[in-house]
Amino acid sequence: MTEATQQLVRVETAAGFTTLVLDSAHNRNALSPLLIEQLRAGLRAAGEDPAVRAVVLAHEGKTFCAGADLSSAAAANADFATLGLGELLRQILELPKPVVAVVDGHVRGGGMGLVAAADIAVAGPNASFALPEARLGVAPAVISLTVLPRLDSRSASRYFLTGEAFGPAEAQRIGLVTAGSGDAGEQLAAFKGALAKGSPQGLAESKRLANAHMLERFAALPDLAALSARLFGTGEAQEGIAAFFQKREPQWVLRG
Repeated sequence: MTEATQQLVRVETAAGFTTLVLDSAHNRNALSPLLIEQLRAGLRAAGEDPAVRAVVLAHEGKTFCAGADLSSAAAANADFATLGLGELLRQILELPKPVVAVVDGHVRGGGMGLVAAADIAVAGPNASFALPEARLGVAPAVISLTVLPRLDSRSASRYFLTGEAFGPAEAQRIGLVTAGSGDAGEQLAAFKGALAKGSPQGLAESKRLANAHMLERFAALPDLAALSARLFGTGEAQEGIAAFFQKREPQWVLRG
């Protein structure tokens, strides 16, 4: 199977719900161009299917999404990590059907943007979240469009700057997830039951109202995409990415 034909997103539809399962084990479900393309295709198909009431974003393995595919980000063309990712986030927000993210594993960088773009997000006990961009010499530019509106101001500053990891209870406290206590599957079942009671029109118009303010922020997407692409091309980012792959600390780390 060639890279172009790899199935990185499994699509499962049953009982009025389409589940898009991130299944790219070789890079821990990182946001490669192909994974983004397949996610967008799955969202389009679900949006056009009148039998689908809502969409679930799930994951295979211990990682929901590792963020940008750094092996591609180091290449000359980093559009997938900038404009392409931004368009995916906008598509989630504009989809006329609720999107529920189900996390019971690691979420890093760009994966945080996906969780924040979802209308409802549940996190199980194995969930772990972090924004490591500053440690890599870049910044969470494009994903700030969805992440910042979800977080309280102090928490946004803390986690944007420190890159610290935090768990499901903290994710719920700061507003990143809707529910962060208990089994992820049980939480999902409860929300699916509630969504099943909503009419298609009622759900679509209610979602539109809830997301209107966040979508207004996407006027800044071209500038943020340009910023992200510029940062990925700098020497600091190249050092940060190299250090990541070599499993060492980058040269700028201060030591006492």
